[in-house]
Amino acid sequence: MKKISTNLFLYEDTCNVYVIKTGKKAVLIDFGDGNVLQHLGSIGVDNVSDILITHHHRDQVQGLHSAVQEGIRIWVPHTEQDLFHHIDEHWKARAITNNYNMRQDRFSLLQSVPVYGSLKDYSSHVINGIAFTIIPTPGHTVGSITVIAEIEGKRTAFTGDLIYGPGKVWSLSATQWTYNGGEGIALSVLSLLDIKDRTPDLLLPSHGQLMEHPSVAIDLLIGRLVKLMNQRNHNPRLLKLRENPYEEITPHLLFNKTSMSNAYVILSKSGKALFIDFGYDFIGGIAAGSDRASRRPWLYTLSKLKEQYGVEKIDVVIPTHYHDDHVAGLNLLRDIEGTEIWCPENFSHVLENPEKFNLPCLWYDPIPVNRQLPLKQKIKWEEYEFTLYEQPGHTLYAAVIEFIIDGKRVLAIGDQYQGEDGQFNYVYQNQFRIWDYIDSAKLYRELQPDLLISGHWEPIVVTEEFLQLIEEKGKVLEQLHRDLLPLDELDLGADGFGAIIHPYQTMVQTGDTFSVTVEIKNPFYEEKEVLAKMITPTNWQVDNSDFKAKLTSMETIQFTASMTVPIETQGYRERIAVDLTIGEHHFGQHAEALVTINNLPAEGGDH
Repeated sequence: MKKISTNLFLYEDTCNVYVIKTGKKAVLIDFGDGNVLQHLGSIGVDNVSDILITHHHRDQVQGLHSAVQEGIRIWVPHTEQDLFHHIDEHWKARAITNNYNMRQDRFSLLQSVPVYGSLKDYSSHVINGIAFTIIPTPGHTVGSITVIAEIEGKRTAFTGDLIYGPGKVWSLSATQWTYNGGEGIALSVLSLLDIKDRTPDLLLPSHGQLMEHPSVAIDLLIGRLVKLMNQRNHNPRLLKLRENPYEEITPHLLFNKTSMSNAYVILSKSGKALFIDFGYDFIGGIAAGSDRASRRPWLYTLSKLKEQYGVEKIDVVIPTHYHDDHVAGLNLLRDIEGTEIWCPENFSHVLENPEKFNLPCLWYDPIPVNRQLPLKQKIKWEEYEFTLYEQPGHTLYAAVIEFIIDGKRVLAIGDQYQGEDGQFNYVYQNQFRIWDYIDSAKLYRELQPDLLISGHWEPIVVTEEFLQLIEEKGKVLEQLHRDLLPLDELDLGADGFGAIIHPYQTMVQTGDTFSVTVEIKNPFYEEKEVLAKMITPTNWQVDNSDFKAKLTSMETIQFTASMTVPIETQGYRERIAVDLTIGEHHFGQHAEALVTINNLPAEGGDH
């Protein structure tokens, strides 16, 4: 046990374990193999109340099962929580053969551990009288954090594996998140600059040496990492974008040049700002995979927005649709900036209840909505008025946002069209309908905008030629679907299914009873008898498992079935289905849903 200061100690294990002492209690930063517990008595510590983990790698956490046995509260990075309490599922699902995912997410726990709480980015936690602030510092892993605390008058940053020592990192391999990529290098540079701006007095890494001159150590490392990026021709605009992340479309309409999907900012005379969409701020590269630990929203560019444009408050954010690259940062905006989330009424339920839907690109956590915005009604914010219109196509759950700014009528259209050639961007599982692009072309013609702003492309100056182009292409698209699909016999919709189960995902405790709703469509052009039968795992008790009804042409109907899970049953994503017969046609098991039965980890809190 090495003494750093009166109440701060270092134990060298499979990683550096830091002990912060308050009387006879202690908080640990990272845990290693857990051998530190055998040596606490030498510094007068009787009890470890909490362990704060900087990232999920096994050398940081391999001994956590001994902490569980001791009743110690375990806190983990919010982004990486599934790699602790759901690691079994991760090991079963992780691709190994034909693998192009270079993230070191197999350098993880071998068995799950219960977690007391997650360390959300920018949150503060007061433990044993000490305030710990959580800073997102992706680089070594996507979800890595730095923990900052004032200890004996020194601003101390526990940096995980972001930096090893002056000019050095513990691993470059860990920064490669895709095949032949270098995403973690760019994110390390951004994270290091952020930590430097927070003016710590000490840097304490998970591997390496205490650094008493943080700026010198960080500058040397950044210089070397930038040289490596340049040598590989990666992220050549990184530092320029950091200095000027926002660009003016008009004097009061900006877009974020650094984000994965374009986030737009409307500036008011009062110093307030309204965002349209806010997904992944400042992308240095996208990690392989789509699990929670591969996706990291943060608030990196907001300080520049406030500094350069006099913004005093991020007041409101309105999403154009529910996809993660447009909404991933909404919870952070609300929690950290006090931003209100206003959502079009046609998809607020998707944001608030993502587990109920079988849709692509859902965010992992519910996003509570402060205000549901009605369609086709004027909405007032500061000196601006907005009108929202339903816009199916890219996804059924989307809206156009119309407003006038600096003399221009603007439509924020999300991902409906790709660029000036009006290229479609439809996805069948987003519940695309074959006539949707005819409808959106008609809407644009009615509204006569000057500009279209979209999720991933440059603003479009709207001309009569553009409106004619998208109208003609929409008609051709619909006709091609009519030619290709057997619509003269039956119409299952573009997605091709006659039934759907709500909710798509359910989490229950062993022995619980729960219900699902099944929606069935008669796809034929005459009345047909519908027969539906619930399919469940063996020994589940099902009420109303068989359903029968007569439906007219294209009519839909719903029924509810209740299921009881046998006591002492556990399972991850157990499958249920509905077997469908309509008239003489046996469609089979046309819809499925997933049920997880377990003991859910308890939610932690500040203390």
